[in-house]
Amino acid sequence: MSGRIIIAFSLVLGLSACSLGWNPLNWFQGSKEDTIALIPEGGFTDTTERRTIVSQVTDMQVLRTPGGAIIQVTGLPPRQGYWNAELVAENGERPVDGVLTYVFRIQEPAVTTGQGAPYARQVFVAHVVSNVILAGVRQIRVLGTENSRVARR
Repeated sequence: MSGRIIIAFSLVLGLSACSLGWNPLNWFQGSKEDTIALIPEGGFTDTTERRTIVSQVTDMQVLRTPGGAIIQVTGLPPRQGYWNAELVAENGERPVDGVLTYVFRIQEPAVTTGQGAPYARQVFVAHVVSNVILAGVRQIRVLGTENSRVARR
């Protein structure tokens, strides 16, 4: 008699679990539209560049490749620990009067660091440019705060 009570109790509990959503067979069935969007209305408002411009552009080479060129640049920040370097194109990476211009951007260290020797502060960055972008380019210029470098064809 106690076996029948246990079976009946299990049956009632099992059927109630189906309606409460505890049944794994009922999980993730169907979908509905949600109001969360990947791009907020009006777009993203924080477009501020948080990186600074490297102090000096000390070396620049443009290496030809079959598909375009690789721009290799060495920069010298004021002290050690700078990171996250990138050549950021100006004018949407379109040449203006035959000049393709980049700004050498770099992230300042979060903590205070020593100045160190110039060779210990060097930061290297490279950027690939396709032949499509290079069409009509006579000069490539990389800007720092104290100087710039230009490579001419």
